[in-house]
Amino acid sequence: MQSFRRTAWMALAIFIFFSSACSRKRQQPAQTAEPGEGGLQFADLGEFQLRSGKVIHDFRLGYRTFGTLNSDKSNAILWPSWLGGTTKDLFSLVGPKNVVDSDKYFVVLVEAIGNGISSSPSNSPTQPGKYFPEFTIRDMVESQRRLLLEVLHVSHLRAVVGISMGGIQAFEWAVAYPDFMDLALPMAGSPQLTSYDKLLWTAEIDAIESDPAWNDGHPTGPLMHGMALAQVIDRMNLSSPEYRATVTSPDQFAGYISALKKDSAATGGIAWDQIRQRQAMIRHDLPAEFGISLDDAAHRVKAKMLVVVSPQDHMVNPLPAMQFAEAIHAPIIKLDSPCGHQSFRCISVGPTVAAFLADPGLVHSQTIKSTPGATYDQPAKQ
Repeated sequence: MQSFRRTAWMALAIFIFFSSACSRKRQQPAQTAEPGEGGLQFADLGEFQLRSGKVIHDFRLGYRTFGTLNSDKSNAILWPSWLGGTTKDLFSLVGPKNVVDSDKYFVVLVEAIGNGISSSPSNSPTQPGKYFPEFTIRDMVESQRRLLLEVLHVSHLRAVVGISMGGIQAFEWAVAYPDFMDLALPMAGSPQLTSYDKLLWTAEIDAIESDPAWNDGHPTGPLMHGMALAQVIDRMNLSSPEYRATVTSPDQFAGYISALKKDSAATGGIAWDQIRQRQAMIRHDLPAEFGISLDDAAHRVKAKMLVVVSPQDHMVNPLPAMQFAEAIHAPIIKLDSPCGHQSFRCISVGPTVAAFLADPGLVHSQTIKSTPGATYDQPAKQ
């Protein structure tokens, strides 16, 4: 059990550590499929019509699978990527006796639209950069649904799991297709972005577009100033004031900010990836999408849900997720930690997630506090 807890925590620690919204700006688009279990594959879905009516041409959706689909096709778990992330960062969560046990489940990891692997502004041959149409969280879900039905021939899921923008997709799945899954596990996600969240993502978009090389979306060179500013804004919200003050002392600040800015330059295409995914976040509002209240949206859900939030999350406000869960009496796991959006670095929920997947009746609402005086830039001791 101790070994499992350490493995589960470390997996989630790695996951959330790399879930900073700007952490994938240097990602180069993958172009070819990879052989073997867990190898990157692509579903070619042709002309992909968005809910806006616009079309992504020659649409490709990247994905990976682990484990084996059982005879009645009842053990599939979908796990989409988060803002700026890729499925590679989920590897350490999947495997025998891991958070998602691939000996029990057929696990499908999906590259979200606009992440530089699936069709994106940075890799589209016919719609590069600003010509790549805006898409929504619902469009991400629709692309995944087509992958499941048309390519993998899976018409029902054991669970949809996700964190941050992945958690937002899990909320969308549960409301838009309530009969498609048994369980939904949104972590650090939301059914409705608040004005505070929108302020953050708008500020980061404005920061990128403030770069002298932006040239109205036709960059004349690498974006250094704008991406650096977006990175700084991102890090201000990724955790909490207490976290930053604890991890970075005043005499370390100059080196910290210098390294942060130095690693921020990006091409115009990758900057557009960042912008388009942020625009999808800004537009996310499940009640508005269905023309109902937040409580009514929650009551559309038929799956059993586990909602994991951090009360100190400054990146995805936890209040709508908590209201949603309370409306349907779903258990809420509150991670009370200065680590904020990256509380999974400081508090392990791996065993809780694994237990919920196995038997949701075993998991109940609780608040888990990080250890007082913990050094938040190091793994928590389990």
